[in-house]
Amino acid sequence: MSKMTKPDDHFIELIQRSGSVDKNEALAAQRELAVALETPLRKGVLVGDVLDGIFEKIQMAPGSAAEFPLDLLAPGTENQHVAYTNPGHGRVPERAVEGDYVMVPTYTVASSIDYLLRYAREARWDVVGRAMQVLEAGFVKKMNDDGWHTLLAAGVDRNVMVYDADAAVGQFTKRLISLMKTVMRRNAGGNSGSLNRGKLTDMYLSPEALEDIRNWGLDQVDEVTRREIYQAGDDGAAITRIFGVNLHDTDELGADQEYQNFYVNQLAGTFTGSDVELVVGLDQSSSDSFIMPVKQDIQIFEDDSLHRQQRAGFYGWAEIGFAVLDNRRILLGGF
Repeated sequence: MSKMTKPDDHFIELIQRSGSVDKNEALAAQRELAVALETPLRKGVLVGDVLDGIFEKIQMAPGSAAEFPLDLLAPGTENQHVAYTNPGHGRVPERAVEGDYVMVPTYTVASSIDYLLRYAREARWDVVGRAMQVLEAGFVKKMNDDGWHTLLAAGVDRNVMVYDADAAVGQFTKRLISLMKTVMRRNAGGNSGSLNRGKLTDMYLSPEALEDIRNWGLDQVDEVTRREIYQAGDDGAAITRIFGVNLHDTDELGADQEYQNFYVNQLAGTFTGSDVELVVGLDQSSSDSFIMPVKQDIQIFEDDSLHRQQRAGFYGWAEIGFAVLDNRRILLGGF
């Protein structure tokens, strides 16, 4: 969670009114707070989002089907095209191609939080602020997991694992980046004259792999790149570009970490030889594959049923889906 900063006087006064002994005044203020919470969430301002803009948000019109045609594929390549969707609610992402279109299932994600009214009445913005962070974290965790589970399932289905046979066990190397660039180019469709020729644009790796990069000497990278690596923060943003590929460190990747465990235990993913860590490569050069249809943006409501318990609370939901429309845009590697 991000560090909280003290809100302005108007917002503190709003928090205080939300804890008023006058029920009508308290509920009216809580309704204002719900709107204030909803606005940044609907804009995608989510602390802890590790999807990092991978999925394109597609707003669906009311009553429309989340259907995406495959008839824009180059003739003769249809049998190479595999899509993966996430059915939601803890289920493993599914291979889902139906004739000439993909139907992406959408589902509800929800979160809620409550706290003692006296914290609001006493203007304890720090307590109320932490409660809001917990509400936000509920949405972020679900979206992160579902998006990454969809990516990993699509990657496993390709049945391609790139590795550097000359590297020491658990050692991330420049050669692995180079090999993954070549494999992506050769296997992502298209040719030298294609508009959407496949290429590796981004790699997601563990903090331990980042440490390997920081230990590279001048015989591995130039001084400018070394400076970028040393100055990089631990916020998951791209640390640098090596061979034109953006590198992102992700806490959930690495030995015995959440997404690698999902790859091994739920998807039955394997490594080559004695490799112990997973790296995920993506082609994000065009917005034609990683999608997040949204049928209902996040809505936040005040929970007026809690007043008799001397508590205040908020709950909310959204209806979303995740899909990889072409799994040739994802490539897994091991080291």
